[in-house]
Amino acid sequence: MKPLLIHLVAAGTLTASVALAQPSAPQQPSAPEPADGRFSFHRADGGYLRLDGRTGQVSSCNRQSAGWQCQLVPDERSALEGEIARLQRENAALKRELLSRNLQLPQGIRPQPPASIPNDPAHKGRGEAELNRVLDLIEHVWRRLVDMIANMQDTLKRI
Repeated sequence: MKPLLIHLVAAGTLTASVALAQPSAPQQPSAPEPADGRFSFHRADGGYLRLDGRTGQVSSCNRQSAGWQCQLVPDERSALEGEIARLQRENAALKRELLSRNLQLPQGIRPQPPASIPNDPAHKGRGEAELNRVLDLIEHVWRRLVDMIANMQDTLKRI
């Protein structure tokens, strides 16, 4: 749920900054709201910003010769989170390498809690329990997907 909230806050900030940057002009009509309310549209730079209320994704929509075209606005947050994760993995590997050579870590740096101790029975049981929980979740999702496909096929046969 947090990524959706972050997307909504980012979209709101982006929309507010675009609205404040535009010179004041007579009020222009906004884009029509769809019946289901999934998308919200905000006028920006001769087009619209489209916010997907389910996923939090923001798209820039502009009129083209063949009609309207919406392009997804790049999400810096996911790129930053990917880079943070990469750096954390690299940092952990460097710490393990220093410790494996019996070298001390720099002052103030603590080793990470043991992430993988193959001979520790407590760790092994905890890992297996977590793995079983993840596998149960995947199995549940798979069954729901298969049920959805079967229902869709039945619906299409009736049409």
